[in-house]
Parts: sequence; C-alpha cells; structure tokens
Amino acid sequence: MDDIAKLIWNPDAIHGAGTADVLVFLIAAVMFAPLFRRLRFSQVLGYLAAGALIGPFGLGLVGDVEGTRHLAEFGVVFLLFAIGLELSFERLRIMRKLVFGLGTAQVLVTGTVLAGIAVGVGLDLPAAIVIGGTLALSSTAFVVQLLQERGEFATHHGRAAFATLLFQDLAVVPLLVIVPLLSAPSEGAIALSLVFAIVKAAIALVVIVLIGRLLLRPLYRLMASVGSREIFTALTLLVVLGIGSATQMVGLSMALGAFLAGLLISESEFRHQVEADIEPFRAILLGLFFMTVGMSVNLSLAFDHLGTVLLLIGGLIAVKMLVLFGLALLFRQGLLASLRISALLCQGGEFAFVIFGVAVAANVLEPLAVQMMFLVVSVSMALTPLVMLVVDRLTRHMDNSHLEELGPDECGELENHVIIAGYGRFGRIIARLLEAQGVTVAMLDMDAANVAENRANGRPVYYGDAGRPDILRLVGAEKALGIVLTLDRHKHLPALVSQLREDFPNLTIFARSPDAQTTRELEAAGAYVAVPELLEASLQLGAEVLAKIGVPETEIESLVDAFRHVDSGRRRTTQADGQTDTASEMETESERPVDPVVAACEALERVDELRQAEPPAEDEKRAVA
Repeated sequence: MDDIAKLIWNPDAIHGAGTADVLVFLIAAVMFAPLFRRLRFSQVLGYLAAGALIGPFGLGLVGDVEGTRHLAEFGVVFLLFAIGLELSFERLRIMRKLVFGLGTAQVLVTGTVLAGIAVGVGLDLPAAIVIGGTLALSSTAFVVQLLQERGEFATHHGRAAFATLLFQDLAVVPLLVIVPLLSAPSEGAIALSLVFAIVKAAIALVVIVLIGRLLLRPLYRLMASVGSREIFTALTLLVVLGIGSATQMVGLSMALGAFLAGLLISESEFRHQVEADIEPFRAILLGLFFMTVGMSVNLSLAFDHLGTVLLLIGGLIAVKMLVLFGLALLFRQGLLASLRISALLCQGGEFAFVIFGVAVAANVLEPLAVQMMFLVVSVSMALTPLVMLVVDRLTRHMDNSHLEELGPDECGELENHVIIAGYGRFGRIIARLLEAQGVTVAMLDMDAANVAENRANGRPVYYGDAGRPDILRLVGAEKALGIVLTLDRHKHLPALVSQLREDFPNLTIFARSPDAQTTRELEAAGAYVAVPELLEASLQLGAEVLAKIGVPETEIESLVDAFRHVDSGRRRTTQADGQTDTASEMETESERPVDPVVAACEALERVDELRQAEPPAEDEKRAVA
C-alpha cells in the first residue's frame, strides 16, 4: 500500500531520474526484444539482456533502479489480472486438484529438499528454511509469458503449470509471516502467527468476492452506459489496483488480488472489452519488470564466484526438475507433460526479491548471500527458455498428443463459430437461425442495457466494440467461420469492413446495409455479401400482396427474382473478359443509381399488365374488396 501511495503522491517515484531513464528503457527494449525474437529466442530473454546491460552492474545507465522496480511490479499485477479474466471460478473449481494437490506437494517437497541441502552445506536452520521455501517458488510472470509466446497456455501441461503457480502465490503469505519470526524462533509464536495470517487472509478473500459480485457488474454497466472509453478503462484500473491493495493490506500479494479481480470480471459480459483495454498496460509494464530482473544480475559477483554460481544454478534447476517430474507423474500428467511441467517451473520466482529482502532486514540472511540468491534466481529465469528448447528437441520424435488444447468447455476458446456484431432485432433473428442449425454464435453489442437484458435471459452476449481487432481476437475471429455486421453506425461500415478484411483476411464478412449505395460500398470494401435491410422484407410483403390479388405464383417468383437481379446488378460490376460493346453499355446502365420510386412504378405497371392478361377469379375479387 505504501508503494502505491508513493507512486500517486510522489512523481519522482514514477519518473525516477527523469526522461533520460525512460529513453534508456525504451531504446534498450526496442533494440533487444526484436533481436531475440529474430534469433528465435524468447522475447523475455531480450528484456533480461537489456536490463543486465543498462543496469547498475552493467553500463549503469539507469539512475533510480529502486523506483523503477516498484513501478515494474505492476506488470506482474496486470498479468495476473489478465489470467483471471481468461479463467472463471468454475474453471478454477475444475482445476482444484492440481492447485491444492500438485501445487501443495511441489512447494512442500521442493522446499524441504532445498532446505535440507542448505543445512548440509553449513547454513543454520532459519536461513535454510527461508532459502528452501523461497527457491521452491517459480516465476508466474516468466512462465505465463513463455506459455503465451509458445501458444501452450491452454494445453494440459500449461494448465497444470499455472495451477502450481497459483498455489505458489498463495504460499507467499505464510513465508512472509515466518521470515521475521525466524530471527528469534519460537514454535508457539510461529504457529499462532501462521494461523492468524491464514484466517485473516481467508476472511479477506471471502469479503472481496462477495462485495465484488455485488458491485462490479452494476458499476461496469453504469460506466458503459456513459459511453466513454476513457472512464471505462479508468474503472478497470481502479478495480485492479483497489482489490490488489486490499489483499496487500491483509498480507497477501497484490498480484493475487488482481487475479481475484480478473476472476470476478470474467463472469460478466464485459470481460472481452476489459481484457482489450488492459493489454497495453500489461505488455509495457511486464516488459519493464523483466528488464528490472535483468538489472539485478551482478555480473562482477558472478565472475568472482563463477564455480559456486554455476553449481547453485545447476543444482536449483536439477532439483526442481526432478521433484516436479516425479510429482507430475504421481498426479497422472503423463511422461511428456511431466517433462514440460518440470522444465517450465525449474527457475526461481519474482517473489524471491521480496522475501529475501525481508530476510535481510530481519537478519536471517547475510547481504552477500542474498545478492548471490538474486543472481541465481535471475539467471535461472534466463535459462528456462533454453531448458524448454532442450526438452523440445529431446521429445520431438515422441508422441505429442498431450499438447492438444483443452476443449471449449475447459478453456473457453471458440472455433468454427459465427460472430454477430450488433445484437438488436436483426442480429437476434440471425443468431436464432444459426443456433437452430447447431452453429455456435458469439455476440457483441455496445448497448450495456441491451447486453444486460439478454444475459439475464440466458443469452451469451458480451459488451465489446466490434471495431477493435483486439476484441474480435478475444472472441475467436481468427478461427471463426464468419462475422455478421448488423450495426447501426452506417456511415462507418465500409471503413470497418476494410479494416476487417485487412486484419482477418480469411474471415467471411456478411453485412446489413441501410441502402443500395452503402451496399455497393460494403461489397467493394470486401464484404462477401451485403443486404439492404429493407429489400427482402419489402419483397416478401409485396409477394404476399400480389398473391392475394390473384397474380400467379410463377409470375410472382419471376417478378421478385427480377427485382433481386436488378438490385444485384446495380451493386455489382461485371468484369468478365471479352465483353462486347453492348454488354459494356448494359453494365454502365446497371451501375447508374436508380430512383426507387421509379423502380416501384415500373413494378406496379408490370402488375397491371399481369392483371389485365389474367384477371383474378370472382371469389378472390370479393375477398380483396
């Protein structure tokens, strides 16, 4: 909470040494991150390398390292919030065996083994407990980013790794409680403090969930009704930082509070819009976080104690991989999935920088030992992509069926569906027509009241702007069969179709248009078909009138088809090779705008001709009269 207050009331905490620091970070990021991606390494490695170069143990180009680290921690906060949005309480319930089973076993067994090794090399018991418990944790930010880069977050081993990380975040609470008490250990004091901390944390979580479920959805509906994207985004930032601060005040991590906020919003119709709004903050701050981790790498210390550092890093990775591999097999994750889980979680975690800092303040660890641990944790993070690469090479000829993504019911992803943008009367009819044939439909609308009403009736309608590619990606536009545009903002439709065609070239676009002119513009912009909203309704009603006054059915069909043909001819240009002059003249004529009143008069004259040629029966005349 104090860190947030400093960021709000003290501008220097944000700006650090000023514009120079910002420029240094931006230059390093745009140089190293693309370079490492081009070399087919993880982008995270680029951030780590950039941080090591510009940090105090490198070129020393950054003035306020500590202030930058405080700001960068919000990258992890927003990352956990985004993860919470992708999950839900129901999916978390499905994962409970992995969270509280595999996660608990991993922290306890790994921590015990590492603490035992620390005691074996001569450390006292309090220091060994802190080192073992802290190094048992892995990096949530690093692993999740790596899974997303590899497209494996929705796989079985990706979900198992994340479930383990989630319990590790919960384990931070007892660790932070224990560390200060280890300076003067007393079994009764430690046990009492642990029980008190756990009860306080549990009560806080329950209260946050209850209040969040009562207030968040009405708040978002109110902000959405205002129609201001800035206010909507501001509310999201307030929710993330507010709930994060609440959990921090009761001893939990701010990142865990942000994750809880994401879970609460994931159950609402606003999840896709919120996720798209928060993405820029997450990406920028997370990149900054990885750079600050790189800045913690003391290169001179590494060279002075090279043998010890290599032994510690190798030992940490080996111990964690062996323990995780065995436990994953015990929890029936399969051979290859277990290998990948152990490789993903073999590094130290970002909470090591917090816990070891508390340990130094409590005189449980020496500053030199903590510097060594910082170095081990940072380098182990950097080596994780390489460990994953080795595992991939070793297992590429083996059965990879476990890499298949979880089904839609488990991971919430859409595929082979149709997106309907604009869920009014027009969109509702199309949705029901598609659903009647078993087609999955994803519906977006910007009217918060309409979304709330339909969701209350059990319709899966989401609040979101279909004009934003990031939101369309969240509803699976890249895997969709097509998108139907039934929006009311007619003057922007051609530009929207052009944007969709550019961003999603394989997406089939269907559109409703207000008139023939807009219809021509939409199809020229790339719509597969655009239908004037009044055309078919008018033709259907007109056909019913003609039938009632006695026009033969064959004539009605011909007349309706002729109207459709004329309308289509006005909208499309024939581009076949070898056209004759007559055909060209006819094409030019068909492209000219035609007055709908004139067209209607021509149609009525045709009806009169038909009636004179074949008058209706006497009983039909009486029925009309």
